[in-house]
Amino acid sequence: MRILASIFLLGTLLAGPAMAADKVQISADLFTVAEGNQQAVFTGNVIVIHPSVKVWADKVVAVYGEGGTTDIKSFIATGKVVHLKTDEQDAVGEKAVFTPSDQLLRLTGNVIVTNASGTVNASELVVNLETNVSTFTGSDGGRVTGVFNAE
Repeated sequence: MRILASIFLLGTLLAGPAMAADKVQISADLFTVAEGNQQAVFTGNVIVIHPSVKVWADKVVAVYGEGGTTDIKSFIATGKVVHLKTDEQDAVGEKAVFTPSDQLLRLTGNVIVTNASGTVNASELVVNLETNVSTFTGSDGGRVTGVFNAE
């Protein structure tokens, strides 16, 4: 099953000014900037729209460093269901964390990834956006399961 590196391109978009040409639309019930904690927090029915990915979550937090909002340390989406959708696939879980420093996306909690070739269920999905390697794992003796479409 192919996991697209663009599934969390939003994280890299927030990570640097080079992506500033792409517009990101974010809507939420509440937006708070906590300068003391270096966090930008969107809560309540959060929808993030980027040209290559759409994200739905109950809460989205961007934690930034000394460089301000262009110095993103992590991007965290949480909720009962966190939904990421690209043109080619859907992924759902309970928490998605993107860290620009190591280019890792971690989707955890009842992960289901669906695309034209099939569906994979796991406890955790880790996507290395630099190497384009995706790893699904089970938890506590649980197994990774998949159903694939034969061509």
